[in-house]
Amino acid sequence: MATKTAEVEARGGQSRHRALGLSDERALAIYEVMRLARAVDERMWLINRQGRAPFVISCQGQEGAQVGSAMALKPGYDWVAPYYRDAGVVLALGMTARDQMLSFFAKREDPSSAGRQMPGHFGSQRLHILTGGSPVATQLLHAAGIALASRIRKEDAVTIAYFGEGASSEGDCHEAMNFAGIHKLGVIFVCENNGYAISVPQSQQMAILNVADRAAGYGFPGVVVDGNDVLAVYQATRDAVTRARTGEGPTLIEAKTYRFTAHSSDDDDRRYRQAEEVAVWRQKDPIPRYQRYLREAGVLTEPVEAAITERVTAQVDDATEYAEQAPDPSADDLLPHVFARELG
Repeated sequence: MATKTAEVEARGGQSRHRALGLSDERALAIYEVMRLARAVDERMWLINRQGRAPFVISCQGQEGAQVGSAMALKPGYDWVAPYYRDAGVVLALGMTARDQMLSFFAKREDPSSAGRQMPGHFGSQRLHILTGGSPVATQLLHAAGIALASRIRKEDAVTIAYFGEGASSEGDCHEAMNFAGIHKLGVIFVCENNGYAISVPQSQQMAILNVADRAAGYGFPGVVVDGNDVLAVYQATRDAVTRARTGEGPTLIEAKTYRFTAHSSDDDDRRYRQAEEVAVWRQKDPIPRYQRYLREAGVLTEPVEAAITERVTAQVDDATEYAEQAPDPSADDLLPHVFARELG
């Protein structure tokens, strides 16, 4: 009972999600998006290993950090600069399993790039999701620029930028945070710290334990949060959104998490980390952890769980079948948006 009390009750006898202003329906929606992100990712790995698609970059293990933060935003109003592992972020903001699979198979209908980009390079003008590139940390500069544009337009839209701790070693990261701090921009920097910059452990890329400590050098708060506790991430992001929207300036959130898979389908993580380490982190998986919480809170019943599983499975099956049969880009699709066309 002590565990239940600590996990379920927050203050005044309320469950944690209700104390955070989340309805039961919203709490369940968070869980369903996490389940969907995991299911789409697992399907992509199966397809890749069957030789039907060339490349996967995985979100498995980081869904709590991704969905918890994204759910604190206003989709289609706030601006988002994701990084290549952020499937949970974009699904929470309105992209679909079909969108993910169309990108994965590089199909003409791929909403992110019409089949031009690698998987994981998300983008949606409608949803204010900035199209990213492969070089890490460049999106942080773009996010600072978008936040400045919102200031000039006298809009209270918040901009949020996601990156791994490896990207924090890039000069772009310093420049973006320094600029944002000077001008007190409405931008949130979310570092999904999974411990490895591909194969390089954090201890070999920085002499500090917390990336968030660097925020002090830029004049704004740095917050460390358990990235596998989706409600803790939501709370930290919600507070940062409030600061940004009311003109108080940036926040750096460091979500301590872990990726369960290799860096990508082309990586062999057995060369740089032990299976025992991965096993320990799998015990902290954010999805079953949140599932247990919802059950203890009396929100996730067996019928509700079954319905969620059915919907997630149906979406992944539909997305896979649809994307595999969708048309590939044609040769005529190569040049638009790359070279200007002369009129007349």
